Amino acid sequence: MLTRRDLLAAAAAATTASFAGSALAQTFPSRPLHLIVPFPPGGSGDVQARLIGEHMARTLGQPVVVENKPGAGTIIGSTQVAQAPADGHTLLLMSNSFVINAKLRGATLPYKGLQAFDPVACLTNSPQMIAVNSGRPWQTFREWVEAAKAKPDTLSYATFGPATTQHIAAEMLVRQAGLHMIYVPFSGGAPAVNAVLGGHADAVLANVNEIQPFMEAGKLRALAVATPQRLASLPNVPTVAESGLPGYEAAAWFGLCAPAGTPKDVVAKIAHAATSAVDDPEIRKRLISLGLEPYTMDPAHFAAHIQDQYARYSKVIDEAGIKA
Repeated sequence: MLTRRDLLAAAAAATTASFAGSALAQTFPSRPLHLIVPFPPGGSGDVQARLIGEHMARTLGQPVVVENKPGAGTIIGSTQVAQAPADGHTLLLMSNSFVINAKLRGATLPYKGLQAFDPVACLTNSPQMIAVNSGRPWQTFREWVEAAKAKPDTLSYATFGPATTQHIAAEMLVRQAGLHMIYVPFSGGAPAVNAVLGGHADAVLANVNEIQPFMEAGKLRALAVATPQRLASLPNVPTVAESGLPGYEAAAWFGLCAPAGTPKDVVAKIAHAATSAVDDPEIRKRLISLGLEPYTMDPAHFAAHIQDQYARYSKVIDEAGIKA
């Protein structure tokens, strides 16, 4: 049973922590921030981190140094941030793989899953697309599906993976279409796209902005986007749903998080800088041109979004029998 002395001690500790957090927020940031991107250079995560980080640096008055730490399905970069001091100077650009790892790997993670981080802000939503090398014969999504059905376990598809957003999205597509294909995993979306460009894989499922430049150059052919409706920026590219798989959709979202225990005032300050960057008209225009949809949330709403995504992915993973 708690005594009056215990309650007073707990109250004093909470008050001290609150004052400490407020004091830290007043002086934050006191040195450059490090934004860890657990993806390779050139992908949608890397591009937006540098774009948004530059604007955040102007708001916060300190440089934001972007560091690419790809590998192990984002676990390497996530571990670095989880183990960093909880003072707001080390941040993680995270995405759907954040909750996928928590579900699939659980106790084997070198950090305590979702509990190892404090959500800061959601930033963008990145639609997914299926594309093939322009030299391949398939002109439409239906033709590609028919070719895969005609030659089971012959055609291949590349994604960022394994057990990442794109891998799970591709697995669900393959299962829903009743296909048997060869899965070729890569360390990021950009390397997966390069594999199709080089003829090492037949198709790729990746973020739109990772594919679009090669579409415009005539090197890749878009078969379908995995969004509920066609994209305004690509009105001639049909959706997967209208191409024969009703109800299918997939998107990757990106946001920032900090090590667990980061003072709330510091989190709020970073969140304001991050969402202000996304709301800047020039950056917003640039993000949209890259195939990224502004999708901002404050810390509280982002925390709820993460929990909702965890529940949704858990259901899909369990039903599809996907393993790490």
